[in-house]
Amino acid sequence: MHIAVVTLFPEMFNAISDYGISGRALRGGLATLGFFNPREYAKDKHRSVDDKPFGGGPGMLMKTEPLLAAIQAARSSVSEQGPSRVVYMSPQGRRIQQSDVVDLAAGQSLILLCGRYQGIDARVIEAEVDEELSLGDFVISGGELAAMALVDALIRLQPRALGDEDSARQDSFAEGLLHCPEYTRPQEIAGRGVPQTLLSGDHEAIRKWRLEHSLGTTWLKRPDLLNGLVLNPEQQELLEQFKSDYRRRQTGPGSAADE
Repeated sequence: MHIAVVTLFPEMFNAISDYGISGRALRGGLATLGFFNPREYAKDKHRSVDDKPFGGGPGMLMKTEPLLAAIQAARSSVSEQGPSRVVYMSPQGRRIQQSDVVDLAAGQSLILLCGRYQGIDARVIEAEVDEELSLGDFVISGGELAAMALVDALIRLQPRALGDEDSARQDSFAEGLLHCPEYTRPQEIAGRGVPQTLLSGDHEAIRKWRLEHSLGTTWLKRPDLLNGLVLNPEQQELLEQFKSDYRRRQTGPGSAADE
């Protein structure tokens, strides 16, 4: 996958190009990441990239001409892959879902536009942007951090980016549910043990435990996710079992151990 980023601060992306899964995937050629800085396309002697908004008010906007030139350069860089979607990282955008990540990761190329200051000229959005996406209902200083989060999510879905291809399929949200609790050594920490089912070696029992607790974790932490799912009979039964056990523990004299 070829990702072009329009940003005033390309050096911020060292955090994902140099480290972890994304860094390894980029070094291995599983994805490419290019940067287009509007400052490099500014024509005045000061390389200005901000301007005052019409109508006055606080703050500045990204200067239009350098921004448009940077977007066009980004388009040219990925033109061999065919038409590219331009996504503007904006607090006014739709909140990113895992389904969006899967959809974008299936493409050959993508252009991410990172705003700064008070944002960008509305006409640039109308003319150049295909979609606005947001990390959530809060404001950060620019689009770079949001773009980095999205790039990392996209890269880890690329073939061979993960050591185990099943990892992505078991992630939270991959099947509409949160991931089940996980445990590692030692078997006891501060008096808290590992559920016996996970130590049993019974693969079918472990599968059911993980599915039950994936459903239960979703019910406890993100019940809204269940509203959009149609559970099969096994899932319904396991969720009801989890609810029953959970309520019993909550009303009992103490915390019952998982069996």
